[in-house]
Amino acid sequence: MKVTVKDCLQLDSFRNCIVVAGERKIENRVKAVSVMDESGVAEAVKCSGTDGMMTLTTFAGMKDDVKTQCDTIKALAGEGIAAMVYFPREEGVKSVDKEVIRAADEAGLPLIVMAGDMSGDYSRIISDVMEHVLFGNNFKNSLINNTIFHLLNFEKYASFQQALHEAAVSNEFQVVLLSEEFNPVFAVETRHQTTINEAIRRGREVALNPGNLYSLIDIDGVLTYWGLVNINNDRYYLCIVDNEDNYSAGEITKLAEIIELAMGMWKYTPERDAKAELVKSLMRGNKSLAYSLREEAGVKAGDIISVFYARHIETRRSDEIIDSFIKEGIIDVIKIAEEDESYGLILKGEKFRDDEENLDKTVCTRLFDALKENKSVRIFHVTGVDGIEGAGDGFRLIGETWAFVENIFPYKRVFSKYELALVAGCINIQVQGGHLKKNFMDLLEPFRKEGDNKARQLLETLETFVLDAGMNSGKTSEFMGIHTNTVQYRLKKINEILGAEITGNRVIPGLTIALALRRLEDTAK
Repeated sequence: MKVTVKDCLQLDSFRNCIVVAGERKIENRVKAVSVMDESGVAEAVKCSGTDGMMTLTTFAGMKDDVKTQCDTIKALAGEGIAAMVYFPREEGVKSVDKEVIRAADEAGLPLIVMAGDMSGDYSRIISDVMEHVLFGNNFKNSLINNTIFHLLNFEKYASFQQALHEAAVSNEFQVVLLSEEFNPVFAVETRHQTTINEAIRRGREVALNPGNLYSLIDIDGVLTYWGLVNINNDRYYLCIVDNEDNYSAGEITKLAEIIELAMGMWKYTPERDAKAELVKSLMRGNKSLAYSLREEAGVKAGDIISVFYARHIETRRSDEIIDSFIKEGIIDVIKIAEEDESYGLILKGEKFRDDEENLDKTVCTRLFDALKENKSVRIFHVTGVDGIEGAGDGFRLIGETWAFVENIFPYKRVFSKYELALVAGCINIQVQGGHLKKNFMDLLEPFRKEGDNKARQLLETLETFVLDAGMNSGKTSEFMGIHTNTVQYRLKKINEILGAEITGNRVIPGLTIALALRRLEDTAK
C-alpha cells in the first residue's frame, strides 16, 4: 500500500501540525523517515537525500544560517524527498523564517511545522510513520484476499503454478523461484520492464543475507523483493516483483508467507535444478548422467568453453566481474557454491559466436585475470574443452592436482591446464618411482655433489627462475630479494655446473619436471 504525506498527516502524532509550504505536493509517496541536523548542504543530502524520505529536523546544525537552510531544502527537494517536518525551538510558526517557507514552496516540498506538546518528539513520529509504511491498515485487502482466493481455489486450477499465475496477473506482481545455486526453477512473468536474468544478477547482492522482511532492490525503477523459503527442507530464494510499486515491504512479506503456505497445500515440488546437477555430475565424473542432463539444462555441448574450481570468489566484487562479462553477451556462467568453494562451467554467449576475435582462451583469461585482483582468490581451470567428455576430463584433472599445484607454483593465483598437466605428470612419476623418477632427479645431481651452501643457493635460484619467474631474471630478483646482477651471476654458475644452457629448448622440459618433483617431495615430507 502506498503511504503519502497526506496519509501521514492523519496519524495521531501529527495532530498538532501545520503545513506551511508545498501543500500541492502532499500526495508525495513516503517510503522512510530520517533525522537531519547536519550543518551543511552536502552532509544533509548525503544523510537524507533519498527518494521518498520524510526528513525530520530542528535545523540545529544551521539554526542561524537561513541561506543554508534554504539551499538544503532546495537540494533535498531535488533528490526527491517526500516532505520536511520542522520541530521549532520556539512555539509557533513564526520561528520558521519566511525565506525558508518561500524556498520550500518554490521547490514544491511540503514543509510541516510541529507545534504544542509534539515539538521535539522525533521517536513517536518515526514509530508511527514507519509502522504505517511497513504495515498500513492491516494490509491491502485486494492483494492478500485476492491472492488467497486464487491459491486456494483447488477446483478451478489444475496446479499451484496456474493458481499463482492468475493471482499474479490479478494483483500485478511477478514471482521467480530460484534454487540455492541461483538458477530459476519456476517463474511467473506478468511484465517485461526488466528481464529475469537482470533481476537475478542484481538480486544476488541482497538475497544472500536476507532479513525478516524481504530485502528490497530497485532495478531500473522496478521494485523487487528477495527472501528465503524452505520447500521439503531444501532452501530456495523467492523473488517478488511489485510491478506498479503498489505494496509495502510488510505486504510483500505477508504475500510471500501465503505463497509458501500454498506450496505446501498444493504439495508443490520444484523441478530439479538441471544446470546445477549438470555441473555436479561432471565434477563426479558421471558423464552418462551429464549427457542426459545437458539438454534439460539448455546447454549445447559445443558451447562449453571451460570448467573451473575456485576458492574465495563468492564475493560481491567477483559477482560484479562475472556479471559484466555475462551482460556483454560474450560468455555465460553456470556456477554452484559450497561455502567458500565454487565449481562451474563457462559457456559461449550469443555475441561470442558472432565475434571471431573472442577466442575461448582469451575470454577466459580475461575473466580469470579480473577475478584474481583479490589476492586470496585461487582459480583452477581447464580451458579449451571438447564437449561433455572434455568437461568431465577437465574436472578430473583439477580434482587430481589442485591440492598439489599451489605447492609447486606458490606465487600463482590462477592455474591453467598447463600447470595442472605438469603436476599430474609429476604425481604419476612420484607414484611410479623407480628408474623413471631417478632419471629426472639425476638432472639435479650436480648440485648435490657440490654439497655446500652456495650449491643450495644456486638450486633455489634455479627453482625460482624456472617455476616462479617464468625464466625472467628481473622477476627472479624480486622473488628472492637479491640484485639482478646476482641472479645473472648465479645463472652463469648454474650453466657451468649442469654443463648445459638452462634456457635451451631441449634442456628446459626435463629440468622443469625435475624441479617440480623436488618441490612435490618437499611438500610430502
